[in-house]
Amino acid sequence: MPETTRRPAQILTIAGSDPGGGAGIQADLKTIAMLGGYGMSVITALTAQNSLGVTGIEAPAPGFVGLQLSTVLEDFRVAAAKTGMLFSAAIIDAVADGLEGKSFPLVVDPVCVSQSGHRLLEEDAVDALRRRMLPLADLLTPNRPEAELLAGMEIRSPEAARRAVGRLLALGARAVLLKGGHFSGEHLEGPDPGRMADLLGLADGSFLVLDQPRVDTENTHGTGCTLSAAIATGLGQGLGLPQAVARAQRYLNLALRHSFAPGHGAGPVAHGIPLALLARGADPLEAALREP
Repeated sequence: MPETTRRPAQILTIAGSDPGGGAGIQADLKTIAMLGGYGMSVITALTAQNSLGVTGIEAPAPGFVGLQLSTVLEDFRVAAAKTGMLFSAAIIDAVADGLEGKSFPLVVDPVCVSQSGHRLLEEDAVDALRRRMLPLADLLTPNRPEAELLAGMEIRSPEAARRAVGRLLALGARAVLLKGGHFSGEHLEGPDPGRMADLLGLADGSFLVLDQPRVDTENTHGTGCTLSAAIATGLGQGLGLPQAVARAQRYLNLALRHSFAPGHGAGPVAHGIPLALLARGADPLEAALREP
């Protein structure tokens, strides 16, 4: 694990805002801070949402999204970045233009639909996401519905999962992490109700199954944002890809075990659990990443 220094790795998140604090930019910045990074943000959309659903979306002009991005990149030494909600084809183009020639790893979380079922990506933006963002992705982190949409196929077996990952790699992503949370208790490599697995496909055609104990909770708001931000932080701190994914999984698993519901619907994971551990006298980062 990288040593903590006085100059933390600078991690950029390019995503939408969640005023409820459980997902989007808010979840990303909490995650980056908890894992020892310095978080920066480019806002791609403002949402009106709570734990019950999304009631509205306002997106800034694509040119202003691009201006946010170029202004950050001109001044800060970005060690890694992630994208989340990009909303429209025009915003995707602005972000992709700004990231052309990047010198740091990029994690692309292809956010399409909120947990409550509200579209967070316009229908005509799916092709732009495939064409512009996948070739820039050092890691793509789709869940099952996102992978099926982008790969153009259903995923109903471990073999289909590998084929879908192969299609996404062929579209330009350098690696793909197919998340197992939408597989209804299925292990990506066979039934195992006690474990939850993610399938990591690499550019050389190899696959790794990385699993964690399954957590029985409905409070899963922002899990994809949290995982991708945690991976980006690890990459920015110098971890290799499998190590960054495994560390992010452990952090998310711990945060899920301490998840809670601040509103009337599904709640977020406990991003701040390392601070609670610190208050108990434990090293927050080490304790947060310890195997359960």
